[in-house]
Amino acid sequence: MIEIERTFLAKKLPEGLKDCEHKEIIDIYIPKEARHPGLRIRKNGDNYEMTKKRPVKDGDASKQEEQTIILSEEEFISLSKIDGKRVSKIRYDYEHKGLKAEIDVFQEDLKGLVVVDFEFNTEEEKENFEMPDFCLVDITQEQFIAGGMICGKSYEDIEENLKRYNYEKIFL
Repeated sequence: MIEIERTFLAKKLPEGLKDCEHKEIIDIYIPKEARHPGLRIRKNGDNYEMTKKRPVKDGDASKQEEQTIILSEEEFISLSKIDGKRVSKIRYDYEHKGLKAEIDVFQEDLKGLVVVDFEFNTEEEKENFEMPDFCLVDITQEQFIAGGMICGKSYEDIEENLKRYNYEKIFL
């Protein structure tokens, strides 16, 4: 499956976010030693999966080849014992102009970070998309904020990169 998306730093929380469906997500990226691990196991609410992602074209993070295997809870629990890089967030499903935004409110060591993802059906849809007013900047191509790069880090670890965009912590 090919995933086409754009990622934004949030400027503020959009109106009504607290009333949207949400779930806890725990990601564990492996191998821990890798600078940017491409293999992830995930608890996504009551669902569990293992996913491997890789860019379709070098230098373009907006288009990823994604392979996913559904796991049972027992399989996830067993695999979660592997020493990997962890990240925890609450994901809100928010509708914006007919598109679903996935708004990730990071927890624990990354508390204060809010990232917004939009997925698209076509390249044209992606290219014609206008950034919403609750978003600060498009960070799709910024490697420092990619899931495999941000896992296992604290807010302080990425704060210098966030300051380049005048990002200010956001709390729910």
